[in-house]
Parts: sequence; structure tokens; C-alpha cells
Amino acid sequence: MRAIRVTGNGGPEVLEVAEVDRPSPEPHQLLVRVAAAGVNFIDTYQRSGVYSMTLPFTPGSEGAGEVVATGSAVTGFAPGDRVAWAMSPGSYAEHALVDATKAVHVPDGIDDRTAAAAALQGMTAHYLITSTYPVRTGETALVHAAAGGMGLLLTQLIKARGGIVVGTTSTAEKERIARDAGADEVIRYTEADVAEQVRELTDGRGVDVVYDGVGRTTFDGSLASLRPRGVLALYGAASGPVEPVDPQRLNSAGSVFLTRPSLAHHILTRAELEWRAGEVFQWIEDRALRISVGGSYPLAEAQQAHRDLEGRRTTGKLLLEP
Repeated sequence: MRAIRVTGNGGPEVLEVAEVDRPSPEPHQLLVRVAAAGVNFIDTYQRSGVYSMTLPFTPGSEGAGEVVATGSAVTGFAPGDRVAWAMSPGSYAEHALVDATKAVHVPDGIDDRTAAAAALQGMTAHYLITSTYPVRTGETALVHAAAGGMGLLLTQLIKARGGIVVGTTSTAEKERIARDAGADEVIRYTEADVAEQVRELTDGRGVDVVYDGVGRTTFDGSLASLRPRGVLALYGAASGPVEPVDPQRLNSAGSVFLTRPSLAHHILTRAELEWRAGEVFQWIEDRALRISVGGSYPLAEAQQAHRDLEGRRTTGKLLLEP
């Protein structure tokens, strides 16, 4: 089978198409024919070496497809089942081994592309707005990169909970996309100081929560945008990791709270995984949540997918379709 292999850390050029043996599942694994694999910033961190991985490896931690074989100890799944997964490595391939504890059944009303696009980011958005900071009616959230895959999901879910969304984007077209998703206000960070604009929009109070997946370039502005005792949920680092932070800065910003959450710690049990995935899929089926696929690439164009993602030339979710 074909798979993307990384034999040395570096830029997108290290993503190489290789012919490899199709694997056989271990007792607790599923062998899945991959219909679509999600492209996420965590893949770029692993590829570049920011997140350490044992070399060589096949990137991709999210996808959807059809089970073709099951390990001897697997229960609840059978060949022919359609499944989706997140936080299971090796998805940039025609076939992937998926830990059965990380897989969920895909409802009949959801196609494979949508399921793949919703798995990792959908559950991430779910834990951010239900567990990290449950937005309440009338509260204001700052959502960075509001036209990206995560930004569009967060915007829709915050609005569904009665919240007010201030989004940031870089262009007029991305502003339009963010507003179409429900953003109440949009700040073009290329043209204005985000924190100053937030203060103007909130009559000097600041926002209740900042959902920041960008990191280094937005962190200072995120802190400066919070109300006293507000929450900064730093869930990613698309622009690079944040420098070490003196805790006194949290005091100076108004006794604010800083958290660095991850999906892995929010799907620790089977019950929690099924709850989060189940609600995301139900929202999609009820048309309460729209999944926007901004780009789809064949496996051989994985390098371009990473270039487009890191270059912020995309909106919505990116997929590889083997």
C-alpha cells in the first residue's frame, strides 16, 4: 500500500510517498481502509520535530474509513463497519491501524469526508466549550483564526450556547466566512491591534474567554483582551510555541487563568470519547453544526497540504483522500 513516510524531521519536503507492506492488526486494533485523513497542525509539529516522534513514522492522527479486519481481542467492531478516529497515529496512508479504543462508529447519515473532518477538531471544539470554559448566554469569546477549521466550529458552538463571538482573521474574504458562521464582530489582525479593538467592542471590560490555537504571535494580545478573572485557553501553537511565562503576568492581567488543554486528556475514558463524538455527530445530523472542508488533496500532495496549512492560505478543514 501507499503511505506518507517521514524519515527525518524538517519542512513539508520530508513528507514522502512510499510503498509499504499493508499491516495486520494486533489484538486490540482495527485495520481500516482510509477514505479520508484530517490534516491538522499537530501533524506539522510532529513532522518538524517540535513534538518528538520515533523515526520513521507515518503522520496523521485523524481519519475515517471502512474496517477491513479486526484484532482477536476486538469487540464492538466488525469488517464493513464505518468508523472515525482521532489521536491514533498513521492516518496518512491507504490503510491504517487504529486502536479500537480510539475508534467510534460513524452514523449512516454522515459521509466519510465529513466524519474525518469532524473527528479531532470537532471533539476539540466540544471539550473547549463544554469543559475548558463552558460559555454561558451573553458571555463574549475571542476566537482567533475564526475562518479556520477550528475557528468555524468554535464560532458555531459558542453561538448555539448564546454567546457573543469576536473573531480574528487576516483578509476580507476570511472575515466574510467567519461572519457567515455567526461571528458577531471580526477584527482583521493585519490592520488593527486586537486587544485595543476588543476593549472598544466590550466597553473596556474585555472578553470572558479567549480560545487561542495560534500561540506565539497572539499570546500577548490574548492576555490583554481578557476581563478580570477571564480564561485563556491556549489549545494550539500554529505560529509557534509561546515563550515561558512569568506567572506574575496572569496577576497583572487581572488574576486571569491560563490553561493549555489537549484532546488526549479529554477522551481518557470510552464513555467520554463516545459522549463527545456522539454529540458532535448529532449536531451535524441535526444541521446545528456545519463542517466546512476547505481543501482536499490526494495522498501524493501531502506536502502541498502542509504548505497551504502553515501558510494560512486555507479556510475550513483540510483532508487527504488516499
